[in-house]
Amino acid sequence: MSVSEEILINVTPRETRVGVVENGMLQELHVERTSRRGYVGNVYKGRVQRVMPGMQAVFVDIGLERAAFLHASDIVRPPMPDGAEVPAGGNTSGNGHMPSISELVHEGQEIVVQVVKDPIGTKGARLSTHLSIPSRYLVLLPHARTLGISTRIEDEAERQRLKDVLTPLIGENPLGYIVRTNAEEQSAESLAFDVTYLGKVWRVVQENIAKAKVGERVYEELSLPLRALRDLLNEDIEKVRVDSRETFEKVAKFVHKFMPSLDDRVEHYSGERPIFDLYGVEDEIQRALRKEVPLKSGGYLIVDQTEAMTTIDVNTGGYLGTRNLEETVYRTNLEAAQAAARQLRLRNLGGIIIIDFIDMTDEEHKRQVIRMLEKGLTRDHAKTTVYPMSQLGLVEMTRKRTTESLERQLCEPCPACMGRGTVKTAETVTYEIFREITRAVRQFNAQKLLVMASPKVVGRILEEESTAVAELEEFISKSIRFQAEEHYSQEQFDVVLL
Repeated sequence: MSVSEEILINVTPRETRVGVVENGMLQELHVERTSRRGYVGNVYKGRVQRVMPGMQAVFVDIGLERAAFLHASDIVRPPMPDGAEVPAGGNTSGNGHMPSISELVHEGQEIVVQVVKDPIGTKGARLSTHLSIPSRYLVLLPHARTLGISTRIEDEAERQRLKDVLTPLIGENPLGYIVRTNAEEQSAESLAFDVTYLGKVWRVVQENIAKAKVGERVYEELSLPLRALRDLLNEDIEKVRVDSRETFEKVAKFVHKFMPSLDDRVEHYSGERPIFDLYGVEDEIQRALRKEVPLKSGGYLIVDQTEAMTTIDVNTGGYLGTRNLEETVYRTNLEAAQAAARQLRLRNLGGIIIIDFIDMTDEEHKRQVIRMLEKGLTRDHAKTTVYPMSQLGLVEMTRKRTTESLERQLCEPCPACMGRGTVKTAETVTYEIFREITRAVRQFNAQKLLVMASPKVVGRILEEESTAVAELEEFISKSIRFQAEEHYSQEQFDVVLL
């Protein structure tokens, strides 16, 4: 079955959103807000602030709010005596040991770095000195002097063709290149264009580095619409619709310059209906922020994102008779595997992910469910690794994350429960209030007490706890007045001495 794909770009003054729609279903959403553009891909001139030999890392000031983190393994090594450079994975110094961080950099040193991971939560940005500048089909590695080809291009003949085309183009150029997946089947002209483009960009970056001060940006990653098209636009995409005339012009120019054969795919959307209502994209975004994901079979997924990992729990929903239970479970798990793959991409969930499928006894069924999950992940642009199902029916997997998840981008912890996801019951709060009253009376001298709390808590106290209140008043020999405050959350209360 062929997949029909469209890219929808929605632009408002403060926010740009890019949706990838396959067969009428939203599969990916990228959001960029003017106030909070990400930093991944940007190159800065930084200064080493603090060297931490124990962690083999340094903190670098690159002009952001928090100092950024650079690990020894992400620092380009000085060339070997014969001029050949050791690749980043097998870094050793001339005499065969891993150089310590103090041998590589020192405090106060100026250093050119690239952000590889945005600041997430309380962590500062993660840096590397292995700079890489992507174009449509290639990635320029100024410090590498190698020609690598993406492992996702599996056809040996095609790999060889790309090597043959690029070797003369690069010539004596002392720069390294990686051939990206979407270079597959591309003409020599397209690849030559990218080599020239990257050469120009690198010259500009070098000029910027020469004149920049510490904390200044010397190369900026493209804005979201252009970045999305550079990475996502290919022959399979039928249409790119942009709802802003100004952005459409920028996009059209960019596509004309870098992918002229796809010129006719880009169009300005001037319809009456908002562009994201076309395929119910707005509704899909709302659904992607909920914990529960309904499945057609009547089952559902529960997606839970925590600091440490994301868990996806598969439930069958209704009661299942034992007759043909295994078959029902198998079908639900197959559907869940497909849905889970889509949710990971849609919600941009990264790091460690654990999927708890419903228990199955048949080994072949287990294999098919894993296969379905892997198949669902083939269209995902992020690198994923799926491990075999454990004895408990859990599937562990990882998905590479470079930016915050959709939920973290669009939501904040609930102020009522401080992100716990639960709120103390009215009963619990009532007893906390009673304890606070006895404590306050011992400490301060007052004739009367006023308790302010949420309407639900006050209602409960006056109805179900009136006897307890009478006993408490007698015990402390003071009168207590309760006042409901509309704007108080259920856990909030104040005991005031009058």
